[in-house]
Amino acid sequence: MAQSRIEQLKAILAQDPNNQLTRYALGMEYSGAGEIDAAIAEFKQLLTANPDYANAYFMAAQALAGAERKEEARQMLKDGIAAAQRSANQHAQSEMQQMLDEL
Repeated sequence: MAQSRIEQLKAILAQDPNNQLTRYALGMEYSGAGEIDAAIAEFKQLLTANPDYANAYFMAAQALAGAERKEEARQMLKDGIAAAQRSANQHAQSEMQQMLDEL
């Protein structure tokens, strides 16, 4: 199931490579399938285009932490907190700070 969803999302991105919601969804699908490197690559590509997309930092950090890549997760959270501050997203900032404190 996840693989067919991944293929569908990749097909959408082939038509519209700048579709941020689809890129985020693809990162989430890869993460859910345990394909951490592919997930992180999608989140990073999204963040290159939109550096204030706070949820992408948070989900990337969760994927990294789940893969025991804690130092990378911490850095992703720090970058995400800065992005959340830039965009005045208090909720995202709070969630990422809590996760950072727990790591």
